[in-house]
Amino acid sequence: MNFNSRRSPVYATRGMVSSSQPLASQAGLSILMQGGNAADAAVATAAALNVTEPCSTGIGGDVFVLYYEAASKQITALNASGRAPAALSIAQIDRDGLHGANDVISDPYHAHCVTVPGAAAGWCDFIARHGTMPLGDILAPAIRLAEQGFPVAPLAAGQWLKKEQALAERAPALTIGGRSPRAGQLFRNPDLGRTFRALAEGGKAAYYDGEIGRAIVKTVQSYDGVMTQDDLSAHHSTWDTPISTTYRDMRVWECPPNGQGLAALIALNVLEGVDPAILQPTSLSAKSETQRLHYIIEALRIAFADARWFIADAATNPAPLAQLLSKVYAAERRHLINPNKATLDIQRGAPVAGSDTVYFSVVDGAGNAASFINSNYMGFGTNIGVAGWGFTLQNRGHNFSLAADHPNALAPRKRPYHTIIPGMITREADGSLFAPFGVMGGFMQPQGHAQVAMNLIDLGMSPQAALDAPRICLEPGAANGAVLVEDGISFEVAAALAAMGHVTVPVHGDGRGTFGRGQVIIRQPDGVLIGGSDPRADGCAMGF
Repeated sequence: MNFNSRRSPVYATRGMVSSSQPLASQAGLSILMQGGNAADAAVATAAALNVTEPCSTGIGGDVFVLYYEAASKQITALNASGRAPAALSIAQIDRDGLHGANDVISDPYHAHCVTVPGAAAGWCDFIARHGTMPLGDILAPAIRLAEQGFPVAPLAAGQWLKKEQALAERAPALTIGGRSPRAGQLFRNPDLGRTFRALAEGGKAAYYDGEIGRAIVKTVQSYDGVMTQDDLSAHHSTWDTPISTTYRDMRVWECPPNGQGLAALIALNVLEGVDPAILQPTSLSAKSETQRLHYIIEALRIAFADARWFIADAATNPAPLAQLLSKVYAAERRHLINPNKATLDIQRGAPVAGSDTVYFSVVDGAGNAASFINSNYMGFGTNIGVAGWGFTLQNRGHNFSLAADHPNALAPRKRPYHTIIPGMITREADGSLFAPFGVMGGFMQPQGHAQVAMNLIDLGMSPQAALDAPRICLEPGAANGAVLVEDGISFEVAAALAAMGHVTVPVHGDGRGTFGRGQVIIRQPDGVLIGGSDPRADGCAMGF
């Protein structure tokens, strides 16, 4: 790979935060330096990211977390994603003339795409179980940024600009006189500070059953949505059993469906049985790189063929996880890979008989770790702002299928297929923490998880080098999708992949955001922390 790391990895021992915004990393680090643990710092970072990068995340969106508790070596999985309103159904979508092509809602920014925001409850529930500090102290750095203002980072400013017109119409509080803030321009969001103060004082009830909740309902209904106060009051997070698979001498962990982490694990399971000489070459010549990428692409095709069918709300449509993650099933699916030719017609298997988001990592001095992801989905979500409260509402409902027989079919009070996924890696020999990791960005996320994990495990890269390395992306997360090829992968390799039957599309410049934005923190057995932050974002890793 002709792509050298632009940054050195960051080293520390007492704690580290890696996120897509330096001010957010600093907010989380300040909590660690006050004696808070990884959970406390994670929520502080999430809230600060809502302020500094509202074009990706916010309290109007959802959250998933994997948390590694050092004392017990146990991992817990928090699903703080919301559900569809009780009055929303496929029949309602049809009556409103919004049944679009490919059986999805035709307008991704319609209020019918607003599912109940889960972030506020998720933050509170996470701190209640794993935190050590009062919520008011945890949110203080974000409140300060919101009320006193901050200079907008360059890549965030570019994302903001893309939604300038929509925000001027739907969320003017997130503009400056109808214009999105430019890079380096000071931006204040006192309304969001007010939201955080209410949450700190009244807990999640202040959000779902108080003045904020009433404002959400009024806003959604004003845009022809059907959400009610009962929908908000009925919301609850769930603590789920994380799913995992071994890869080499490591164990890779993900949240279970309705998140798409299953796709990353299926791909890694398939790849684990490939000749190590292919995936762990002694040198990456054009020939060996082509062969390695071909197997990765084919494994991802297999993973998405299954994921796009089986991933749905586990409460209504549980996936056969044990079978999907079995090594026997992986071996069966691996036989579909032709070593010399792309397979574009892979179908889902039968394991039983008969993307804009923020991701960040936090590790504290004791070795507790939070792998945390918070998202609005498409940038600012629906671009619909909640007047007086400083945030926009997500559009996760656009990921529902409108095909009645699909496991992910839209139904009242159901969670949709979710793209956001945190990842965690532990050492299989002793269960010790290796790394919280993740790559944000729609359907790129499981693809990024697989590639970054392989960079760390197969190629022994540092966190920074693993994130810097160029990536491929099946677009749009489909088994038969074209292969986006990032700048840094040579023309010779891209041409060789095309000759094998892959439809390759080179991507350069600003388009590289397609390949996601990741964060990784490795914890060595001696307690030394090594952090990296994706060069495709504005952020950094910080430690002390």
